[in-house]
Amino acid sequence: MGPLDGLRVVELAAIGPAPFACMVLADLGADVLRVDRADGRRSFAAWHTVLDRGRRSVALDLKDPAGREELLALTDGADVLVEGFRPGVAERLGLGPEVCLERNPRLVYGRMTGWGQDGPLARTPGHDINYLALTGALDAIGEADGAPVPPVNLLGDFAGGGMFLVAGVLAAVIERERSGRGQVVDAAIVDGAGAMLGMLVAMLAAGEWRPARGVNLLDGGAPFYGCYPCADGRYVAVGALEERFYAALLDGLELDPAALPDRDCPAHWPKLRALFAERFARRDRDAWAARFEGTEACVTPVLTVHEAAQHPHHLARKSGPATPAPRFSRTPPRVDRERRP
Repeated sequence: MGPLDGLRVVELAAIGPAPFACMVLADLGADVLRVDRADGRRSFAAWHTVLDRGRRSVALDLKDPAGREELLALTDGADVLVEGFRPGVAERLGLGPEVCLERNPRLVYGRMTGWGQDGPLARTPGHDINYLALTGALDAIGEADGAPVPPVNLLGDFAGGGMFLVAGVLAAVIERERSGRGQVVDAAIVDGAGAMLGMLVAMLAAGEWRPARGVNLLDGGAPFYGCYPCADGRYVAVGALEERFYAALLDGLELDPAALPDRDCPAHWPKLRALFAERFARRDRDAWAARFEGTEACVTPVLTVHEAAQHPHHLARKSGPATPAPRFSRTPPRVDRERRP
C-alpha cells in the first residue's frame, strides 16, 4: 500500500503545487480526501486530471456553517491538512491553524503559497514566473543576450513549491512522533526556489559564475553542456562535463582533440560551439542518438513528452512522464487507481 499507508490527509482543493503535493502523498500510500467546492467550480480543472489521481473527494460549502463543521470533523481524525489559499482566507473561513490545532493538537497543517504567509507581498497575486523572478532563479535561465526564459512551471510550482511542501509535511509528521504535537508548515515557492540556488550562490562566491545568461558552465554557455539542432530540426542534449566524457564526444563527432582550442578557457567556447553545431547539423537527431548509444559522451535525444513515454528505458522500468517516484524495495508507491470510501 505504499510507505505512507495509514497516513490520513485532508486536502482543500486548489491549483498547481498543492494538488501536486497531495498527488505525491497519495502515490506513496497516504489516504487523501480532497474537499471540493459545493458548486463544482474549479479553475483549470482539466489541467489537474493527473494531479488529482489516487484520492477520494467530497464536496462541501465552506462558507456555510454546516460545511465548515463537517470539514473540521474531518480534520479531527486526520494527520495532515493541506490548503493552498491566499494568506488569511482559511482564517476568515474559520478553518485556520489555531482552530484546527486546538481541536486536533497532533494535526500537521500544511500551507502552500507563492510568497509565504507574511511579508509585504504575502497577499499579492502571482504565478510561478513571478516567484522565480524575485528569487534570482529566472534571471539565470535563458540564452546569452536574450530575455529570461520561464522553465515551464516546473521549477517554481512543483519543485520549489509542491516538493518542499511534501518534505515539510513529512518532516513534521516524523517530529510529531517525538513531541506528540502537530505544527504549521509554511511552504512558499519563493523559499523553495531560493533554497535550490545553493550551488549557484556558492559558484558566484567562488568567482565561477558570471551574472549573465548563457555564458556559464551550466546555463548553456559551455559548448559541451547544451543543446544542438540536428539536420531534421530536432535536438540533442550534450552533458560532456568530465574529461573522459568530452573525449567521447569529440570521438563521436570525429573531431581531433589536438586541433581544437582549450575547452577550459571560456574565450574559446564560441569557436567550439560553432564546430559542434556544424557537426550535429549533418545528421538527424535519431542518427546521432544511435551514434552515441553505449558511449560515455553524455549525448541524448531531446524527446517530446509523447516520445519519452515510448522510450525503451522508460518502458523497461515501467516509468515515464507523470509516473510515481521514487521507488521502494518493500512498499512500492501506489499506481494511479481509485480509492474507495
